[in-house]
Amino acid sequence: MRTKLVAGNWKMHGSLAANLALLTCVKNAAAGFKRELVECAVCVPFPYLAQARDALAGSPVALGAQNVSEHQQGAYTGEVAAAMLAEFGCRYVIIGHSERRTLYGENDALVAEKFAVALAAGLVPICCIGETLAEHEAGNTSAVVLRQLDAVITRSGVSALSLAVLAYEPVWAIGTGKTATPQQAQEVHALIRAHIGKSDEQVAAGVRILYGGSVKPGNAKDIFAMPDVDGGLIGGASLVADDFLAICAAA
Repeated sequence: MRTKLVAGNWKMHGSLAANLALLTCVKNAAAGFKRELVECAVCVPFPYLAQARDALAGSPVALGAQNVSEHQQGAYTGEVAAAMLAEFGCRYVIIGHSERRTLYGENDALVAEKFAVALAAGLVPICCIGETLAEHEAGNTSAVVLRQLDAVITRSGVSALSLAVLAYEPVWAIGTGKTATPQQAQEVHALIRAHIGKSDEQVAAGVRILYGGSVKPGNAKDIFAMPDVDGGLIGGASLVADDFLAICAAA
């Protein structure tokens, strides 16, 4: 059975005081979760990695970052290397989030390279794939999602997915209040799993595929009940302890 994963993406939010209060609540509550059923993680902005690592010490809550450089080291001012994230105790790193793709021009090839670099450093990439509203309305969901996925498979091989997590995030449902129905999410997740299965059925059966797109306490249970939905990549709700913990409990 695939263990559910609920990963909070704080995006560019936080302060030292607010972080401590949030992390303390999450740490205390997560101690009561059955780890064989659900894993929790928080992906925080770079400046707060040390604080989060220390606040979560001794906790089952995993630490993650929100981005990583495609370069391992060198004269790349402002970039952060995968080895640096690993040294700070990160287990996860988000790769190819729709905001990175749309706001910062990250293309499929760059995302695939970041995926490979993260793996090489021992990190678990949470690789995001998903279509925009225009692509969704044009009926291009499958083509877009599989194109993004295939870029990663071409670069690292299908077996690499066994060391990673995928996250389907319909861009039209992020921060808009719109949410794909559980059936819509399941349809795309099943498509992704079947596509991987054409190359390796074992990898397809084991890879965790998260749903990301306005998951809230009120809809989490129904979304997570779908057979191919293995948890969620949570945005705004991860900044409210009660909401994030309710989503973890639903998983």
